[in-house]
Amino acid sequence: MHCPGQQDVWPQRTKPMERNPLRATTLFVESSRIRRILIRAAVVSFLATSVAGAQQVAPAPLPSPQYTAWSNDEPADDESATSEQANDGQTQPAAEAAKKDKNEKNSSGNGDDNGLDFLEKDLQEIARTRVTAPAMDAEVTSVMRTPTTVGRSPAAVFVITQEMIRRSGATEVPEVLRMVPGLEVARINASQWSVTSRGFSGRFANKLLVQIDGRSIYNMVFSGVYWEANLVMLQDVERIEVIRGPGASVWGSNAVNGVINIITKSSADTQGGLFFGAAGDELRGWTSLRYGGSAGKDLTWRVYGMFQDQDEGFLPGTQAHDDWRSGQGGFRMDWEPNRQDTITVQGDVYGGDAGGEFREALPVMPWEQMVVGDAQMSGGNVLTRWRRDFDEGDGWALQFYYDRIRRAWPLASGPVDVIDIDFQRQIPWGDRHQIVWGAGYRNHRDAIDNSYTVSFIPPEKTLNVYSCFIQDEITLVEDRLFLTVGSKFEHNDYTGFEYQPTIRALWSLDERRAIWGAVSRAVRTPNRLDRSAYYRAMPVYLGPPPPTWAVILGNDSVRSEELLAWEMGYRAQPTERFSWDVALFFNQYDKLVFTQPTPPMPTPPTWFWPWENCMDGETYGCELSATYQVNPNWKLQTAYTYLRMFLHTDAGFSPMGEVQEGWSPVNQVYFQSSWDLRRDIQFDMMLRYVDALTTLDVPSYVTMDFRLAWCPSKRFEAAWVGRNLLTPSHLEYVRNQGPESQQTEVERAMYGTVTWRF
Repeated sequence: MHCPGQQDVWPQRTKPMERNPLRATTLFVESSRIRRILIRAAVVSFLATSVAGAQQVAPAPLPSPQYTAWSNDEPADDESATSEQANDGQTQPAAEAAKKDKNEKNSSGNGDDNGLDFLEKDLQEIARTRVTAPAMDAEVTSVMRTPTTVGRSPAAVFVITQEMIRRSGATEVPEVLRMVPGLEVARINASQWSVTSRGFSGRFANKLLVQIDGRSIYNMVFSGVYWEANLVMLQDVERIEVIRGPGASVWGSNAVNGVINIITKSSADTQGGLFFGAAGDELRGWTSLRYGGSAGKDLTWRVYGMFQDQDEGFLPGTQAHDDWRSGQGGFRMDWEPNRQDTITVQGDVYGGDAGGEFREALPVMPWEQMVVGDAQMSGGNVLTRWRRDFDEGDGWALQFYYDRIRRAWPLASGPVDVIDIDFQRQIPWGDRHQIVWGAGYRNHRDAIDNSYTVSFIPPEKTLNVYSCFIQDEITLVEDRLFLTVGSKFEHNDYTGFEYQPTIRALWSLDERRAIWGAVSRAVRTPNRLDRSAYYRAMPVYLGPPPPTWAVILGNDSVRSEELLAWEMGYRAQPTERFSWDVALFFNQYDKLVFTQPTPPMPTPPTWFWPWENCMDGETYGCELSATYQVNPNWKLQTAYTYLRMFLHTDAGFSPMGEVQEGWSPVNQVYFQSSWDLRRDIQFDMMLRYVDALTTLDVPSYVTMDFRLAWCPSKRFEAAWVGRNLLTPSHLEYVRNQGPESQQTEVERAMYGTVTWRF
């Protein structure tokens, strides 16, 4: 929530921010910066395109699941992944690169290779070189809701593989997401994160849809994600697919600026046992234990449990109270009774508490007080999925899940229950059409125990969402030119009917290069906070006591926020060692929601700040990523993000909502070096630069992480991990939403990890 009067969030202005005199469509072409970006991208794309046509190879068919992206990583279960490290002394991508290196040396008759021969070749020589393109063949399912590849995806997509997760040294999903271009990841305090895509950051970033195995963890009360309540055992993650840009045409409302889909491994790939332990100064302890087995040839299962305990952050001049701890357990079962059917049942249960400070309103003097306490969180979920595959590109899937979360904190508490049913049918139509359609229903119930500070009117609410979608991928030129059209249609209890169409085109120049473009519409529907909240934010002394209460007030007239997005991109793997991807976007927003002051009321003394659809705006930017395998033992990875935001307040409203322009960094840079020092030792170094958050008074920062790992056998790994090494502490975000008032600085941290497979 946005509290009136907070100077660190809404700084004083000498005059309202001036509206851009140009309309949204002309802003894009008139901006000198975006013109430079487009020109540079066009030049690079032209050079890469013009030199690669000398010898084309037939495009590879859709592969069997090969869960890699922008690297030469190959799929591996727990045993085989570690076996490669121990027996060969290299990661799988390094082993593949070594094999290719050897072939190159044998064919050339020269055994000398400095690892930089790619840079010494001229463009014509590169064009004549036949290469495979594993970066283009990486499988993704979140773009089309059906298996396809990165090279055939008309969207800005980034895939994080299990190998990338392991070599990051991370223990939580938001830490892993820092490597993705276009994402803004900031730690608010020890337990809370701000994760968003293409702007509009916050504790509850309401334009990003997050899923775990197809189960949405987007909270419809506040429109956001409780990351601390949705921990994942990272060793069991197969890949994380990140779409920047709208995914609403297949995933529905709230998939406005992006979709994150966390996909865990099948239980067939997690047989045997695994123990993971970590401990250090800030990470006081993390323990995970998983065991998998089978019942016959057709049924496999796994169970797991984990517990973590993290120290409080750093708060200059006083003590922080944001330490937190949690425990979680769960299971997964996969049954394949025949060659067509796959039935999956999985579930989780968790509980924990996260400390913090809360501003509590009082009906008597001193009118407010700071409360130090723990927010208790608990919940569980169960998911069942039945998939039937008739043939390649022909099948259906039926999914059901129930999710319950209960959060009890000093100011309010209550359960939230979600029931979701989803059906999907995929069918080819002739030789040129691949059609996907589906329908779904979601029931959301909450019951809030109101307090004097925070209340919802009514305290109990049931929301229903009915939806259907259809999408057609049309082959215009076989293996070369594709057009995708489709739309999601929804009906919700707040705004009624919503439609979210898209049209996407992809030109596959050859198996190594692709150009794509898209135009999409998406909406962010109102939540319980927008419509029903009554939050006494703070007392304001306009005269003698009692004070006038500034109240954030829900508004029944709040409508959906709307987005019209224009995107284009180019991706290529010109050699077996080098791949790169660039995406450009221009977003036009309408009916953006923010709080607005009304004249104070004398009896009772109240100053209402209702939510209003009071703004429109434009954002544009560029996202670039690249990977280079320097030699068999050394890989480099980098990402760059550029974002600009321009928000405009409608006539008759206060311009204070325009401060959101400074809630997101303009520039972000990520760099990672992964080096196998010898057969059993790996060294990874990560550098990050993040621009200042100007209206939150968060300065820019540069920080570095590292991981040093020892892998003496295929079953054992020990690692030493360092986080935020360049300064003792730094601030990444300032809380701008809700009565939880404490944000802390991120401290330098060191911890050791042990992984044992048995």
